Amino acid sequence: MSIRDELQELWDIYVAAYRDGDAAGCAAVFTPDAELHSPYAPPARGRAAIEALHGVWTQHATPDKTLAIMEAGTSGHLAWSLAAYSEGEATGNGTSLSVFERHADGGGWLIRMCSLNSTDPGQ
Repeated sequence: MSIRDELQELWDIYVAAYRDGDAAGCAAVFTPDAELHSPYAPPARGRAAIEALHGVWTQHATPDKTLAIMEAGTSGHLAWSLAAYSEGEATGNGTSLSVFERHADGGGWLIRMCSLNSTDPGQ
């Protein structure tokens, strides 16, 4: 499986949790010390803060949420993706540049750093 496919699987888990309004499920794809930077809220540092932020964001979750990787790469236990996101008219569209870290046991990936960047004017 390509790194793009592996990371897209993780994003698909995230999107499913988001659409379900599951803030804990959204946060579960982040490392315990992850950071999330966004034009929609102050930075969230740590999984608990990321879960709290998603608790607000997912209150009005819609089935329109999408996130699709445009580019991805890897080096050792780190990987990155540039993905396009959309949430319909409520939030808009943008890109997400993220760094992933492989689980310590050599298993799957978790998000270490995520930066959301709106492509909509005014954000």
